[in-house]
Amino acid sequence: MTILDKIIAHKRREVADRQSLVPVKLLETSLYMEATPLSLRRYLLRDDLSGIIAEFKRKSPSKGVINAHAPVERTTLGYMQAGASALSVLTDTEFFGGKNEDLTTARRYNFCPILRKDFVVDEYQIIEAKSIGADAVLLIAAVLSGEEVLRLGRLAKSLGMEVLLEIHDAQELDKTLHPDAVSLVGVNNRNLHDFVVSLDTSGELAQRIPNDYVKVTESGLTSAADIRALREVGYRGFLMGEAFMRHARPELACAALVQQL
Repeated sequence: MTILDKIIAHKRREVADRQSLVPVKLLETSLYMEATPLSLRRYLLRDDLSGIIAEFKRKSPSKGVINAHAPVERTTLGYMQAGASALSVLTDTEFFGGKNEDLTTARRYNFCPILRKDFVVDEYQIIEAKSIGADAVLLIAAVLSGEEVLRLGRLAKSLGMEVLLEIHDAQELDKTLHPDAVSLVGVNNRNLHDFVVSLDTSGELAQRIPNDYVKVTESGLTSAADIRALREVGYRGFLMGEAFMRHARPELACAALVQQL
């Protein structure tokens, strides 16, 4: 099994367990179910913001522990004060050290779009995302069929959330892109099967993504030069986590990069 296979197998068991502990009826009592989500798409298109989706991530399968001590409140608020356009919060516990409470805490301290970053395999997770305060959800083409993306994406949209579809190649794009389900397309420069990173992936796929969708580049971005180069080929969103989180004060690293832009 690849690490991605292990993550998805564990996620399916985890979701089944959570459904028995916290049924949908209970999720639907959350105050956030009545809230109107903020548009990630609209914020990324704003010319007065950087386009950066600043991520809160404690660890990863490829890097191990990145930052176990940064507080959610200070880091996420600092990201937004630095000029980030939006936040991404990892909620996977087993492999990334996150939890749902991290996103809810970020929601409490910030008025901006928040992407729930997790491995979605079930409708339950879409409703759960809304219940914890997310404005957008990630759907990963590598682990979902076109029918699953359409079904999950339509559910997210019915709850007012937007969908960021993550792809790694043209084949994934062609099999899963659907206007009824997807608002933004993210190109992950990290191959989830072997974890090799190349920014060329975003460059090569830029012209394959229709201009109706906001283009987001993910993973491997480390500098203002990277952002400027990818902006030239049509990207408006730049998801960055490790580049900030490996510093003791991630929000200060974000501020320094925004200044360079």
